[in-house]
Amino acid sequence: MRFPDGDVVDAALSDPALPRFARVRYDPETPTLDDVRGRTRTELDALPLEDLPTGATVAVGLGSRGIHDVVPIARTVVDELRARGFDPVVVPAMGSHGGATAEGQREALAGIGLTEDALGCPIDARMETTTLGESAVGAPVPFSTAALAADGVVVVNRVKAHTNFTGRFESGLTKMATIGLGKRAGAKAAHEHALDEGYVPVIEAAYAVVRESTPLLGGIAVVENFHDRTAAVEGVPAADLPDAEEPLKAAADEYMPTLPYDDLDVLVVDRIGKDVSGAGMDTNVIGRYRVLNADDPASPSIDRIVVRGLTEATHGNGNGIGLADLTTRAAVEDLDLDQVYTNALTSNSLRKATVPVVLPDDQRAIVAALSTIGTYDPETVRMAWIRDTGHLSAFRVSEALAREAPDAVEVDSWLSLSFVDGEPSFEPVDRD
Repeated sequence: MRFPDGDVVDAALSDPALPRFARVRYDPETPTLDDVRGRTRTELDALPLEDLPTGATVAVGLGSRGIHDVVPIARTVVDELRARGFDPVVVPAMGSHGGATAEGQREALAGIGLTEDALGCPIDARMETTTLGESAVGAPVPFSTAALAADGVVVVNRVKAHTNFTGRFESGLTKMATIGLGKRAGAKAAHEHALDEGYVPVIEAAYAVVRESTPLLGGIAVVENFHDRTAAVEGVPAADLPDAEEPLKAAADEYMPTLPYDDLDVLVVDRIGKDVSGAGMDTNVIGRYRVLNADDPASPSIDRIVVRGLTEATHGNGNGIGLADLTTRAAVEDLDLDQVYTNALTSNSLRKATVPVVLPDDQRAIVAALSTIGTYDPETVRMAWIRDTGHLSAFRVSEALAREAPDAVEVDSWLSLSFVDGEPSFEPVDRD
């Protein structure tokens, strides 16, 4: 690919005056669980472990990224299972992620701190599946052969809004027990049929087969607060799913990090990555799903989104970059298209893998965003600048947004924006 020359791009761009910015802090009230390990041990009592014989093998499904306490929660589950006389083994439950290979899924787990040493038990990352049957919507239901070989299966996952769909349950235990433990084959089957039937009916139908045909005991659900810290841990028996996820999802929605503004002209995102969100950036924060047969969220409405780069932990998987309107050459050069396309083709969400308009550097990408929103005024432009969609407690906003900040938003300092060799530079200025 030949990237555009800076001089050529400059000839097509205007030279808008840059708005003044404010660094703001956003701190809505949100609950925090103090004793995460203790609550995890207690919540295992909710699962029918008494039905297993002493020495039984229990497969623990793990794999969701971005859970703040995933290591202590997972290690507590493993330790407590062993203390109760069982033999735990971890099975990656992440569908096609990690390039849909055993090595890639081991690396994905290691990237969030889940190694055999950290967990204190072996990891069986085999990608083979066994088809359990056909669901009520006519979809095959593959299931991890490694998990199926265990005497019991427990999944550990965060309950939260999904990045592709809305429904009475979204990301959580039910989805992990079907799509996650379905490996690549299960993810592919679910996503294909979801385009016709919708995600919730497809996942629910698959889960009915999984519940009847596997030794699934249930799961440990994690709900996080606005600051991505643990707000609740709850054990949920398999028989109570998916209904038991509804109140957990309602709590997660209430605590979910979102921008305190519903209407933006420009949003600048410093980095996207699978460690931030399954879609690179949380679609509920940016107001864009871009999925067939699924409407975008009602809010926020954002005219232009600029993505500046990828997180280091995403290892080149920039799936979700297609949700942006503009990006930089550096971000595109960091893309590992093997991973991006595996993710996109398996999920049938091709738009997220498309490459937006690529500009030579940050300055030109941001100028292009400001130049293409219509009539422009630096004093009224509604612009927010965030680290990523998982960190929304402190960020920068243009003067117009700072002056209408809601009660939970506090202006910390005023800043001027300039560019040095195409890179942004913020300097403190006095408030007039």
